[in-house]
Amino acid sequence: MSVQTPRKRIGSGLRSEYLSFPEVLAQSIANIAPTATPAFVIPLVYASAGNGTWLAYLIATVGLILISFSINEFARHSASVGSLYAYIGKGLGPIVGVIAGWTLAIAYLFTATAVLLGFVSYGDTLFGTSSLGLTVFLGATAAGIAWWIAYKDIKLSAKLMLGIELVSAGLIVLLALIVLVQEGFQIDVSQFTLEGVSAENLRLGLVLAVFSFVGFESATALGDEAKHPLRSIPRAVLASVIIPGLFFVLLSYTEVLGFRSTNLNLGESDAPLSVLAEQAGIGGFGILLSIGAAISFFACILASVNAGSRILFALSRHGILHARVGAAHQINATPHIAVTLISILTFIIPVALLVAGNGIMDSYAYLGTIATFGFLTVYILIAIAAPVYLYRRNQLQVKHIVVSVVAILFMLIPLVGSLYPIPAAPYNILPYIFLALLLAGAIWLGSVWQRSPQVIQDIEQDLEAVSSQFSGVSEDGQSLL
Repeated sequence: MSVQTPRKRIGSGLRSEYLSFPEVLAQSIANIAPTATPAFVIPLVYASAGNGTWLAYLIATVGLILISFSINEFARHSASVGSLYAYIGKGLGPIVGVIAGWTLAIAYLFTATAVLLGFVSYGDTLFGTSSLGLTVFLGATAAGIAWWIAYKDIKLSAKLMLGIELVSAGLIVLLALIVLVQEGFQIDVSQFTLEGVSAENLRLGLVLAVFSFVGFESATALGDEAKHPLRSIPRAVLASVIIPGLFFVLLSYTEVLGFRSTNLNLGESDAPLSVLAEQAGIGGFGILLSIGAAISFFACILASVNAGSRILFALSRHGILHARVGAAHQINATPHIAVTLISILTFIIPVALLVAGNGIMDSYAYLGTIATFGFLTVYILIAIAAPVYLYRRNQLQVKHIVVSVVAILFMLIPLVGSLYPIPAAPYNILPYIFLALLLAGAIWLGSVWQRSPQVIQDIEQDLEAVSSQFSGVSEDGQSLL
């Protein structure tokens, strides 16, 4: 089947068998925005974990690999638009599934709003000036271009995201190798012996390290559009943890090592990559790194719009949101109404915070924290849903229970760490804002259910229909049961 004339899956309106494995992988990788971690997050992790920064990222990688195992218990058997919402619905019932879908939509939306601010921050840096007018212009430009690409063609989105992340991550890896060469590839004993690192330091660092991975599961939102989804999506989910995880461990070790040769504190640096470039005698390279970071943030905006719009699309198709949100473009075969809605909110929310007098980085942190609450909630739900789902299929084994329990414990570390000790204002009210958004979704579901009592039964039947579509057989003809 040619790429130029992809068929549409009946009842969806989106192009099926359209995206290759690298394009599906690009969705998840871009949603993580891996370039943002060495530029923004690693210094914050170092401020807590110190010489244990690399270990915090290694532990986070292991924990999220366990979450990916839970996701893939579903992804190997069925695929549909907005799959993670569907997965939880299959395991824990349609009511919990809808709440999870709403939660995931919140997470993707607030991720898009946060990284829009990351984009404009680096844009201000490149222009050498900062003003509300320039910030609003850059934000409108980024949101507008992301809307157009997502509206036009998911394959165009995927190819652009893949190219952006390869270039930006490649530049950073090159810098890391230069630093390691200049340091003589020496073993940093202080890091490997965890000098000065306590268990509490490591726990606090782990909270922020996990935040670097949120969005890794977003390939599941492309269940209706991926080629060979029962193979490509599980592989993309797992690779989206392992590849960025190795990247984060390498860069955290390198940044800590490289900063030993400076008189600066990595935990207080707002431009660590530029500092390392200057230290390596390639100061002009810092401009390329800033450009790479900016375009990586843009890729994350695009990925979040793509994923979030498909969750809204799925909720609409199940009768939870207005029917027009579930419309697919007749020519482009994209969820164009949902894409437009997400894109508008992606621009309005951060601009409102800035107009209210909040700084760019503070607003980035507020919005990113709310998004993270959403992701952690969904990750815990999927870890609970997986063994329930396997039990119903008579496939549950002890190893599945162990993986789920350990995965939940991993996710509770950053969740509890974000709530206790009670953070300073305004971070102390962010959990309540998230809960209010969650409650709004639950109230709306209740009102829909009251008006249309059959809606829950219809969702359950649709989820079962998606499962039966694949009949428990993988696309290479081998049984999955």
